Amino acid sequence: MRFGCSVSTTLPTVADVFDDAVRRDGDCEAYVEGDHRITFAQWGALADSLAAELVDRGVRPGDVVAIMLPPSIDFAVCYAAITRCGAVTTALNLRLGPLESAAIFKICQPVLVIHDKTESVVPPGDAVLIERTELEAICTRDGLGSRRPQRKADDPAVIIWTSGTTGTPKGAWFDHDNLAAAVASGGAMTARHDRRLVATPFAHAGYLAKLWEQLETATTIVIGPTPWRAEDTARLVVEERITVLGAVPTQWAKLTELPALHRESLPHLRVGICATAPAPPELIERVRDQIGCPLIVRYAMTEAPSITGTDPDDPPEVQFRTVGRPQAGMEIRIVEEHIQVRGSTVMRGYWNAPEATAEAFEADGWLRTGDLGRLTPQGNLVLIGRASDMYIRGGYNVHPLEVENLLAEHPAVDRVAVVGVPTDIIGEIGVAYLVPADPQHPPTLAEIRAFVASHLADYKRPDEIEIIDALPLTAMLKIDKAALREHATNLRGRATKESG
Repeated sequence: MRFGCSVSTTLPTVADVFDDAVRRDGDCEAYVEGDHRITFAQWGALADSLAAELVDRGVRPGDVVAIMLPPSIDFAVCYAAITRCGAVTTALNLRLGPLESAAIFKICQPVLVIHDKTESVVPPGDAVLIERTELEAICTRDGLGSRRPQRKADDPAVIIWTSGTTGTPKGAWFDHDNLAAAVASGGAMTARHDRRLVATPFAHAGYLAKLWEQLETATTIVIGPTPWRAEDTARLVVEERITVLGAVPTQWAKLTELPALHRESLPHLRVGICATAPAPPELIERVRDQIGCPLIVRYAMTEAPSITGTDPDDPPEVQFRTVGRPQAGMEIRIVEEHIQVRGSTVMRGYWNAPEATAEAFEADGWLRTGDLGRLTPQGNLVLIGRASDMYIRGGYNVHPLEVENLLAEHPAVDRVAVVGVPTDIIGEIGVAYLVPADPQHPPTLAEIRAFVASHLADYKRPDEIEIIDALPLTAMLKIDKAALREHATNLRGRATKESG
C-alpha cells in the first residue's frame, strides 16, 4: 500500500531563488533576533559581501564550508553566503564533543570553518578559520556581484549530520532540487509571509533543509530565547504576530495555563506544531479551544526532512494516534512493518560514505527509515517504534513507542521513555523512565503496570520504573535511549552483585 504525489520547481538553485526573493520581498523582515532585525534585501547584501570574502580566501564551487555558530542572524548570513559562492554548507551542533566534531571534520574535510571561539575548534589540515567577531567588518565590503559562479539544480547544497547515537555521525547531503521540494512538502506549515518562532538549533534539518522554503514564501524567522520559558514564548508570540509555533506537549500544556494567551490575544496564530512526542487528545482540544489554533504533527528524519503530516482539520484522535499522510512529493510503503520512503525530500546519499549509502537504500531506490509502522485504511501512518529499540520479553516483541504513547496519556506522567535491558530467564525486560507530572506524588510501579495492562497485552507492562527529573537528550535533542539502556543495565548489574 502506498500514497503520495509529485512536486516540481522552476528556479535551479538557492542563489537564484534568493535573488528572486530580494526582488519580490526585499522590504519584508527575514529575521528577528532580540532587538536586531533584517529584511530579505539586507540579508542578501550581507551574504553577498561575505561570499566575496569566502572566494578571496580560497573557497571554490563544490568545497565544503562549516558553520559553528548558535542560532542567529550571523548563522543565516553565513548559510546564504556559502550558497552564493557555490560551496556546500554544513553545520555542527554546538553540543557535540571534540571527538564527534573531529569525526565530522574528517568525513567532510571543510576548507573553511566559521566559528565562535578558536579554542573550541580543531580544524582538519589547513582549513581557514573565520571568527564570528570578524563578520561585522567583512560584511561591509563590496559584494561578489558578477563573480558568483553558476551552479546546477543537482549540485550538492548542504550536508546535515545524523545524531550518531549508534556510531559515528553520518552526513546526509542534499542538492538544490531537494531544498526546493520543501515548499510543496511543507503542507499546513507553509504559507506566504508566515512568521515562525524557532527555538531549535540551526544545525538541524528543520532549519538547514528549509532555506528555499523560507525564501519562496518570504517567511520571517523569529529566533526564540534559550532556555525556553512559557512567559517569554507567550510574549514573543503576541508581540511578533507569530503565525506558526512549534513546541513539545509539555510546553503546549504550560502555554495553555497562561491567562494572557487566548483566542483574542492571538489573532495571527494559525497553526501549532507538536514536536518530539504525541499530544494527548485532551491537550489538542484545549489548545484549540483556549489558544484558538489547531495542533498538527509531522514525521520526518534527517535523511528525509519532510515525510508525513496531519492536517489542521483532522480530529484529535488522528493527531494523537498517527503522524498523518505523505506530504507532496513523498511516498511511503510498509515492508514487514518496516517503513520505507522515497520522493523529492530524500537525501541523495551520505557524504563520502558509499557503503553506508548503499545500506540505507533498497535496490529499487526506497530509503530504509529504521522505523516500524502501519498504515490505516485512510492512509495515515501509525508509528510502532524504532527497529533498534524493540526488545523481546519472554519470546514476545515489545515496541517501546507503543507503551510510551499510552503512558503519555496517564495523568501522573509528564514525559516517559521505555527501554529493554537483558535479564535472566525471559531474555529482556522493560524499564520505564518517568518524569512525573507532580514530583511530590510520582506514580508507582503497580499503577503503571495496571494502566498498561488495561490497554495492552500483559507482557508489554514495564517490569521496573525509574523516576527522574528529566530525560537525557542527545546533541540533536532526541531522547538518549542508549544512555538510558546503559543506566538500566548498570543498575541491574549492581543489584545482582548486591543480592549475590
